[in-house]
Amino acid sequence: MAFEEEPQPLKIYFIPYLAAGHMIPLVDIAMLFASHGHHTTIITTPSNAKTLPTTPNHHFRVHTFDFPSQEVGLPDGVENLTGSTDLESSWKIYQASVILRNNIEDFVEQNPPDCIVADFLYPWVEDLANKLHIPWLVFNGFSLFAICAMEALKAHPIVDAHPSGSFVIPNFPHHITINSAPPQFSKEFMDPLLTVALRSHGFIINSFAELDGEEYVNYYHKTIGHKAWHLGPASLTRRTNKEKAERGEKSVVSVHECLSWLNSNPPNSVLYISFGTLCYWSDKQLYEIASAIEASGYGFIWVVPEKKGNEEESEEEQEKWLPKGFEERNREKGIIIRGWAPQVLILDNPAVGAFITHCGWNSTVEAVCAGVSMITWPLHSEQYYNEKLITEVRGIGVEVGVAEWRISAYRENEKLVSKDVIEKAVRRLMDGGDEAERIRQCAQEYGKKARQAIQEGGSSHKNLTTLIEELKQLKASKSLQ
Repeated sequence: MAFEEEPQPLKIYFIPYLAAGHMIPLVDIAMLFASHGHHTTIITTPSNAKTLPTTPNHHFRVHTFDFPSQEVGLPDGVENLTGSTDLESSWKIYQASVILRNNIEDFVEQNPPDCIVADFLYPWVEDLANKLHIPWLVFNGFSLFAICAMEALKAHPIVDAHPSGSFVIPNFPHHITINSAPPQFSKEFMDPLLTVALRSHGFIINSFAELDGEEYVNYYHKTIGHKAWHLGPASLTRRTNKEKAERGEKSVVSVHECLSWLNSNPPNSVLYISFGTLCYWSDKQLYEIASAIEASGYGFIWVVPEKKGNEEESEEEQEKWLPKGFEERNREKGIIIRGWAPQVLILDNPAVGAFITHCGWNSTVEAVCAGVSMITWPLHSEQYYNEKLITEVRGIGVEVGVAEWRISAYRENEKLVSKDVIEKAVRRLMDGGDEAERIRQCAQEYGKKARQAIQEGGSSHKNLTTLIEELKQLKASKSLQ
């Protein structure tokens, strides 16, 4: 009696872009595949490899190539956008990723996988995958809602924007007015990348179908006609406090002390403020934020990317963005974290009542998983679309009300968002009125849905199983050719 051979595990290479917001969720998704017994390899550089999780799973591997520091003019060890503080150094990171292409291609050709999952900032992977006759999946860290919005604008460019720059997304499931039109440079950069990505076998989405919503899943398939798999939220692959604390770079504060302080505060009494790893506000804008935080009277944890001040300046001169005596007056009430923070653990804590966020998709999904309502303050990229998904479509946040779409996180805003405007938004969610309670309950419901999605029988778990089976079939059909 003949027995069928047990199918071999899939061999999948993951090539994340050299930025925390891209790398962290894609690595977590790679770990998902590894947890199902498939051989996953992260292709990156030595310094980035140090930030990856230490896992006993022998299916999870890392392969590194030396970062071309000298060729692009960056100091040794600066291999990720989190180490850059201006447009010039971020462009050098991008140049380095282009230089790494040849090494990556040689390695992949000599050790071909069954599938490549690559960041959409590497459009050249299309040619590599076609050459090897293997499927190629794309990751860009966006919500499906944002991808739908960008594709809608490609098909129907904005012709009648309001003088303020606001516009309605054409032919969309919801009537969505975006507060500011994307800069032309941003569209010129993004649209060709999306065009290439839509020739891939499909998108991997770090979210769950219930958050983007059935109407946008259907819109994507009917209007765009491309595959997409919601496999997230990726952050929920980290189960223990240790795993959550190790997500990304090492925290600049004691995780234990941070959590102990949060535990000493009542539920929903602390405001969490973070604009991601790449936002460098002007001193004037930081001053307005600090003044609003203090005026609101709530406890706070405020994450500020480390300001690279002039070494000759005194500490007082470097900290001129804080109102005089701010830290002394608020020593018991709040914490300022200058650098990397254990964000997932902070958001998970019951003391946190609201999150002022730039609407980066990583941060958004982490807040949703924790059931924390958001105060939205988008800056650039696809963040203005995410804002509308949070506030208008899902009702889990309120807007600060900004309308200035920046080209990058390093450019200063032309318009200052005042203390009064910020404080008003904070009070809407923290003062405990009917609106705040309704939004908080809604956020908590989506938190439950997020956790259900990754469990057996949940939407993301089903999507992962379906995708794995599809990749196995593609592998089997290739072996018969």
